[in-house]
Amino acid sequence: MNSETLTLTNLIVIVTCVISFALMTNQAGKSRLIFHPVTIKTKNEWYRFLSSGFIHGDVVHLLVNMFVLWSFGNAVENRYYPYFLGDNSAIMYLVLYFGGIVVASIPSYLRHADNPQYAALGASGGVSAVVFAIIMFAPWENLYLYGAIPIPQILAGAGYLYYSWYKDRNATDNIGHMAHFTGAVWGIVFTGLMNPSLFTRFISETLKGPSWM
Repeated sequence: MNSETLTLTNLIVIVTCVISFALMTNQAGKSRLIFHPVTIKTKNEWYRFLSSGFIHGDVVHLLVNMFVLWSFGNAVENRYYPYFLGDNSAIMYLVLYFGGIVVASIPSYLRHADNPQYAALGASGGVSAVVFAIIMFAPWENLYLYGAIPIPQILAGAGYLYYSWYKDRNATDNIGHMAHFTGAVWGIVFTGLMNPSLFTRFISETLKGPSWM
């Protein structure tokens, strides 16, 4: 592989896929890595905040997360972070992603620290952080829903936040919507704190509106 292929993003995708596939049907191995607040609290196994991001419930869960990470992560890692954050942008990118996984699990830990039935897994918090970091840089750039329908990133992001917040309060599925919400907020806040002028730039670009207006 050349240096353009062997990016941090691609390495994360590869490692996550290998571990996830290896433990997909290995319940004993998965149980040692899964995010389980009661075990964390009683045995001080704090590594589970991070290790749970390397395992997934099924192939679809894994592939969706890794495709989104691959699509957005390489742009953040190779374009936006180096240009706007300068030196040490690679380290900042790692903190963005892995910090997103950790921070996204905090609300669930606080809610379920005494609930032995609760467990969670997946990299969605980190993936959400990466996606929302891009929104900080290019709020009106289009995402393409189903590969064909253009939606400005700022509008898609706002809709995603509302949907995650609403579904968290009206849960009818087994998805960690609050982890998605918290990871997204982390992506915005962390990126902005690394270069506070980005907050002003983001507001200015958002108020300016899309180029076709």
